[in-house]
Amino acid sequence: MKYIIVIILIGFGIAGCHAQQEHSFIKQKKNNTLLWQVSGNGLKHPSFLFGTFHLLCKDDIHLSEQLKEAIKESNEMYMELDMDDPSTLLSGMLYMNMKDGKKLSDLYTPEEYKKLQAYFIDSLNTPMMLLQRAKPYFLVALLYPKMMNCESPSGVEEELLKIAKEDKKEIKGLETMQFQASVFDSIPYEWQAKELLKNIDSFSVYKNEFDEMIHLYKNQELDSMQSMVGASEFGSDKYEDLLLNDRNKKWVKELNEIMKTESVFVAVGAGHLGGNNGLINLLRKEGYIVEPLFNK
Repeated sequence: MKYIIVIILIGFGIAGCHAQQEHSFIKQKKNNTLLWQVSGNGLKHPSFLFGTFHLLCKDDIHLSEQLKEAIKESNEMYMELDMDDPSTLLSGMLYMNMKDGKKLSDLYTPEEYKKLQAYFIDSLNTPMMLLQRAKPYFLVALLYPKMMNCESPSGVEEELLKIAKEDKKEIKGLETMQFQASVFDSIPYEWQAKELLKNIDSFSVYKNEFDEMIHLYKNQELDSMQSMVGASEFGSDKYEDLLLNDRNKKWVKELNEIMKTESVFVAVGAGHLGGNNGLINLLRKEGYIVEPLFNK
């Protein structure tokens, strides 16, 4: 995850400065990095990919000088959603509910629903009456803070937004909240309900996996992260195309047009970068040179 200033004289001035001051980035041979440069295929200036993690302990979030320089060199920042737009949060609250008046109690046996109620009240201090119509997949996100080994979880995106605002960069979204909600509406609510309950029943196992995923992310091991997602019993292989692959292909089509006219910094979940259907490989198939950048 918006707007281009189209004053011709200023536009030419910015373009000229960009060409003169373009930074030479330090590349590396190994793939263990979250920061990538996209060039070639007719691009006048490089663009950048960065893999985020939606929830980390604040003390674990460290952004390299080279990453900050990549943001500075870019004209705009694209995230999965436009995180700078207040309406994104408001629409999130609007679209988190299931369609057709479905309620969580419709998706569980009475015993299962009692277990769900007890967990949310006892462990999350959240009455189920406030979440009765929420999509089960949205509720899985409420479990993540309980898995953190700190009291102040934060998102990598928040830190990126601070830098972008300091550099006066426009923030845009590759998707809308409405689109993301439609993705979850395409996955049967009954299946989502089972996944939510499985996460609760196997919380300790899932927390161990979550800790390992954070470890891999901090070490920038994209390939290992990709392998772990595929091997995890909590993975969503059944809906991988819907949740990852189809969205990646859609984003690449959009970036094909966006990168022609400007340099952009693209920050999306690290799970979208690696693998055969990840952004790195898909952009290479389009003819771009996608290179790993030093990011320590």
